[in-house]
Amino acid sequence: QVQLVESGGGLVQAGGSLRLSCAASGSTFSTMPFSTYAASWYRQAPGKERELVATITRAGGTTNYADAVKGRFTISRDNAKKTAYLQMDSLKAEDTAVYYCNLRNYRNDYWGQGTQITVSS
Repeated sequence: QVQLVESGGGLVQAGGSLRLSCAASGSTFSTMPFSTYAASWYRQAPGKERELVATITRAGGTTNYADAVKGRFTISRDNAKKTAYLQMDSLKAEDTAVYYCNLRNYRNDYWGQGTQITVSS
C-alpha cells in the first residue's frame, strides 16, 4: 500500500511563509519508484472545487504553477527521500484551504489526506 503524509500546515498571518512536505511510503515504491511519479499540490477552499496549485515532473526539471500562486510558491522534490515540498511565501487570506499532495504516473494516482492552511488577514 501507499501512504502520503502531508505536514507543515497551520495558521499564519498574511505575508508569512509556510513549507509543506509530502512524505511517501509503501511497498509499491520498491517496484515503481517515487521518481516515476509526477508530484502535485492541490487545494480546496470551503465551498469551492479542488484546484491544481503546482506540479513538478519526475526528475524535477519542469514545474508549473497556477496563476494565483506564481512568484510566491515553489514546488520541489527529493526523490531520494521520497518527499515533495511546497514552499509558500507572501501568503494571502485567499490561500486559505486544505492542501493535498498527489502523485501520479501512467498506472497509479495517489492522494494524501490533506493539511489545513489558514491565513489570517
